[in-house]
Amino acid sequence: MREPGFWHDPRSNISLTSRLLTPLAYLWGAAGRIKRYFAHPEQAAVPIICIGNLTAGGTGKTPLALTLAERLIAAGEQVHFLTRGYGGKEHGPLQVDPARDTAAHVGDEPLLLAALAPTWVSIDRAEGAAAAARAGASLIIMDDGFQNPSLNKNFSLLVVDAQAGLGNGRLIPAGPMRERVADALKRSHAVMIVGRGHAADGLAARASNTGLPVFRCILRAKGAPDLDNVPVLAYSGIGRPAKFHATLRELHADLVGIENFADHHMYSESDARKLLVRAQDLKARLVTTEKDHVRLIGAAEGSARARLRAASQTVPIRALIDNLSGLEALVRDAIALARHPARR
Repeated sequence: MREPGFWHDPRSNISLTSRLLTPLAYLWGAAGRIKRYFAHPEQAAVPIICIGNLTAGGTGKTPLALTLAERLIAAGEQVHFLTRGYGGKEHGPLQVDPARDTAAHVGDEPLLLAALAPTWVSIDRAEGAAAAARAGASLIIMDDGFQNPSLNKNFSLLVVDAQAGLGNGRLIPAGPMRERVADALKRSHAVMIVGRGHAADGLAARASNTGLPVFRCILRAKGAPDLDNVPVLAYSGIGRPAKFHATLRELHADLVGIENFADHHMYSESDARKLLVRAQDLKARLVTTEKDHVRLIGAAEGSARARLRAASQTVPIRALIDNLSGLEALVRDAIALARHPARR
């Protein structure tokens, strides 16, 4: 879905639409608090690290999850990912097979995560964690699931976009907030501000005042193709397409065309044909995100979707974290406490 413009419109405090939706927002918030209050989180057999959102939409969770996983794998951990599989039909628990599964089956983010480490899709997160532990995981990274109360998280990193911040500060559907800030900070172990901007400065100060560590990172291309002065038609269906465009400009690409789709958009044959034709007309190279590219996996041979996948280049993204050693120390301590609770 596309986020409503009034969620992030600075004038939204007086937005009639936002005011009309406020009663529903109160119900949303109350339902979440009641669900968490009566929940009995299960303790998984292995430590759980959660990378979560306070708002709807893309904040950079997946690049952070991949970056952290790479570091933990290098340290000898058998990392498995656990995700709901948003946009897919599979309920799970199912271990993702990139050679067999498609985005329509398991969602796009699981396919991207599975390229690095074993990945599990499960609507029931506790069952998914149990399946991962049985399959040999020494720890689990949850990509999202911060608001899901079924599992005890040993370390929760709350991720906020530096430019979007908390939008108009109202709960869904009156705004982008999934829950109240105070409730989220109580369950967090650290906060990560992603990107450049000042919209999240207030939240960062509030988190610091409660004693929570606050980290910052920017998203950077890793192993990207040479796009210096190359005419590019950029297409994407992600929560914050402007981040992708900024990355391309940092690579000195000549952005001659931009096509934005809704987050998690599943490309049709018509979409693919239009993109191929427009790229030909512009004499431009097709460039997209890794998340968009995996949505084209499984396209029938010779189809427009298959031709679009073959013609498109991707820009892999990872998080460049300030004080990475500090964050790693917190995560290691949380893992050690989960494995040896008597040390608490």
